[in-house]
Amino acid sequence: MQFGLFQQQTTTLIMTQELRQAINLLQYSTTDLSAFIHEQALENPLMDLQDQASMQTGSESSYIEGSISKTKSYQKSEDEASPIDYALVDQVSLSEHLISQAGEIALSKEREKQLHYFIFSLREDGYFCRSFTEVCNDLMISEEEGEDVLRILQSFDPAGVGARSLQECLYLQLKHLSNKAPLAEMIVMHHMEELASKKWKALAAELDVTLADIQDVYDLIQTLDPRPGTQFSGEPTNYLIPDLSITWKDSELVVQLIDDSLPPIRLNRDYEKLLKQPNQAEATEYAKQKYQQIQWLLKSIEQRQQTIKKVAEAIVRHQRAFFESKNGVLKPLTLKDIAEEIEMHESTVSRATTHKYAQTPRGLYELKAFFTSSVKNGFGESTSSQSIKELIKELVANESKAKPLSDQKIVTWLESEKGITVSRRAIAKYRDELGIPSSSKRKRYE
Repeated sequence: MQFGLFQQQTTTLIMTQELRQAINLLQYSTTDLSAFIHEQALENPLMDLQDQASMQTGSESSYIEGSISKTKSYQKSEDEASPIDYALVDQVSLSEHLISQAGEIALSKEREKQLHYFIFSLREDGYFCRSFTEVCNDLMISEEEGEDVLRILQSFDPAGVGARSLQECLYLQLKHLSNKAPLAEMIVMHHMEELASKKWKALAAELDVTLADIQDVYDLIQTLDPRPGTQFSGEPTNYLIPDLSITWKDSELVVQLIDDSLPPIRLNRDYEKLLKQPNQAEATEYAKQKYQQIQWLLKSIEQRQQTIKKVAEAIVRHQRAFFESKNGVLKPLTLKDIAEEIEMHESTVSRATTHKYAQTPRGLYELKAFFTSSVKNGFGESTSSQSIKELIKELVANESKAKPLSDQKIVTWLESEKGITVSRRAIAKYRDELGIPSSSKRKRYE
């Protein structure tokens, strides 16, 4: 061991700003990438984003070499246009909906003011969230008067609005039904816990009714809305925009990028002159720096597009059977399989498939959905977890509702009929992912 100065050559990967930008762009969805491009345009005066109108009428800006090319293959014709495309986003908030109803009934000015105060004390889901006593004190009214105001509010649409608990919300909705259900009202207000925990035999004995009557109450409650205010959310609905299209063409699956939402990037001619003015060195250097940023952005976007398409094409080759029929199932596939095939790192494949959606012959899917774990069957072959889920769905759909299959019975059936060995815990996990309740909660009394 000694101290000293030594010269040594090494090769290291330096995370430059440009490399970091390329990595970040890869994990962006097309919507996020479009927003990022607009942000860059605000910071870079040389960058000019053109909309479709300006592209048709002509522009004073010039294209930068290597600018984003548009994928026209997926554009919909007028015959394919969806009615949703023409829907006007004009949502009414819950408070506006309730205030309009308050204006339709005869109320004194003072009572109308009190009712408005109660309306603005509701949560977005329609529940009365504040302390009832506190609200009454704010309005300087007694709690008896407050109950009168709340009763008016609870008579409004949607049924269940103004409730102070889940039980009260469900009870109010039952009261609004044209076909009254007194047994359901009584169970909701006094026996909700027993109903939810499936203690139906004891509940039926206590109320002197049949198990079929309890089943009817349970089915009725399932039709009610536990959060009646959410249908009036003030936030506009956000629709998923596919990044890719996967279509059949001449018996082959074709992957195409959908980048119509990305704005074409052009060079602003007003600032382009600065690149060729030697007498303004400082301004020219600034313009060159900004021009270089645009070039790096275009290069990163192009690399992102090529990587995503390459990954998607590899996925399609592996999962062809899934697209060939509506009953096709996914084969076992991991990030490592794709990474090795296209000679990329697993992290790159992960970024290229995160938040990327493909419009396929079987609907809209996130690219991540095509990766599924495998389970060995008794013949030494691999079966995907997705295939097992499909088998579970089929078993549950055809089971006797009076005697539903337990997780252990599903395990036994898979092993004896399909040669698939899987644990009961795994079956419970798959069942939860499918949204299938346990056998005790699937049982019906007819």
